[in-house]
Amino acid sequence: MAVGFILITTEPGYEVKVREEVSKIKCVKGQWIVFGNHDLFVKVEAEDESELTKCIVQEIRSVKGIYETRTLIGAEI
Repeated sequence: MAVGFILITTEPGYEVKVREEVSKIKCVKGQWIVFGNHDLFVKVEAEDESELTKCIVQEIRSVKGIYETRTLIGAEI
């Protein structure tokens, strides 16, 4: 199982709309509006890193209103 956390910065006024759209994506397991440098914190899960990458690049980053993303991949040590 691959796990990641995405920090999303939206265009002004798109915070709620982006959260609603992101919540419909299968790999998204949680999403929260946050305050500070980013607007949303999203947890994603997939079978492997390849699936996780596809979800992030093809689905999440294509949501209208997203200005920037920063992805943190969970590591098992």
